[in-house]
Amino acid sequence: MRPGLVLGGAATIAAVPVLALAALLLTGAAAPRPALLAIAAVALSALVLAAVWARDLGLLAETLRHAARENTLALARAAAAPRLPAVERIARGIERLSRMLAVRAAEVEELLRSNEAIVERLPDPLLVLDADRAVRRANAAARAAFGADIAAVLRHPVLREAIDAAYAQRTPQTAELTLPVPIQREVQATVIHFAPPLPDGGQAIAVLSDRTRERAIERMRVDFVANASHELRTPLASLIGFIDTLRGPAADDPPAQQRFLAIMAEQAGRMNRLIDDLLSLSRIELTEHQPPAGQVDLAEVCDSIAAGFEPRLSARRVSLVLAIEPGLPKLLADDDQLAQVVTNLVDNAVKYGREGGTVRLSLAAAPAGGRWPTPPGLVLAVADDGPGIPRAQVSRLTERFYRVDKGRSRSAGGTGLGLAIVKHIVNRHRGQLLIESEEGRGSTFSVWLPLAVGK
Repeated sequence: MRPGLVLGGAATIAAVPVLALAALLLTGAAAPRPALLAIAAVALSALVLAAVWARDLGLLAETLRHAARENTLALARAAAAPRLPAVERIARGIERLSRMLAVRAAEVEELLRSNEAIVERLPDPLLVLDADRAVRRANAAARAAFGADIAAVLRHPVLREAIDAAYAQRTPQTAELTLPVPIQREVQATVIHFAPPLPDGGQAIAVLSDRTRERAIERMRVDFVANASHELRTPLASLIGFIDTLRGPAADDPPAQQRFLAIMAEQAGRMNRLIDDLLSLSRIELTEHQPPAGQVDLAEVCDSIAAGFEPRLSARRVSLVLAIEPGLPKLLADDDQLAQVVTNLVDNAVKYGREGGTVRLSLAAAPAGGRWPTPPGLVLAVADDGPGIPRAQVSRLTERFYRVDKGRSRSAGGTGLGLAIVKHIVNRHRGQLLIESEEGRGSTFSVWLPLAVGK
């Protein structure tokens, strides 16, 4: 309690009666002794009353300070009760208000936590942008989809244009954009501006919905119909022609029937392989934008695939040489898809390599500072000593249905989809495919796969 405050309050309270008594004393209207006693009594009473007021006002100020802090109720109960009824009523009102505000603050905090939890668990990537259009917050889906590339995604010209329009016009904006790295993805962006800003300072949200799968399904339907109708036309025409022949001129010719049935079985097998490869390619394309999550020992896969090729190797008198570096780490990969990569590459080497030649299957850690990317990875290579591939055609080998020698490819049972499948699987694993060939000296197909798959 400050003495100056008490004296000032006492002087204010006692000023009128003291001045009145002093006037009576000076004019002789009151006896000196009683007047002096009255002035002393008034001054003492005013001093006591001012002290009580000062104390209660101090308690009231303390209560207000407590109401602005955390743990309001505990601090308010520890303070002494005011003595003046009016001040006590004000203090109790402040306590009730602080309790109500504490409850409301707890409700708001719980609501904010709930909102943050909902945003964090949304399946689509969501970014909260501040006044400078920078990322203030990103949910789990955004971090998983883009990782450290979120800022680069925001610099995409189409998305930047939509964000600028949302800030300028204060209306929701949508945009369709294609993100080329680390794997091509098609994204639908929705930007919503907030006025006033969000409690955390965010002024807009950008929802980046991955539409790669939907677009791939649309393309798959179109491509499947176009490819299937084109590639199946020849074997179907052959089957229909042979069936008509068997029903007519060859109805009573057993040798011709056997010859035609063998050709029909070959054409039916070709159609079956073609449909299997088309369906396999379509399934791979649907998941190409999603990195795999399984643990795969590629050395074991290579050993298993090599063992399964023994009958084919014997039929063409081809030797398969395995060169697998010991102690290689496991890959973050899809077991079945990597098995398909090894199978397709070895199958091509056996089919189109030199009969009686050698196929070499090697697996080793990628050398640092060479032709491969910087991150650690493994290199799978399949080499043959066949006739090789003209340089001008190497870049087209992974196209669907592209064949260097169409007649030889069909006679060997090829569908023209094997390397296209390999390319898409390697893309899904964020790897690289390298094809090297020299006419007359064979070809080498190398696949680099990272030990950790990037988002």
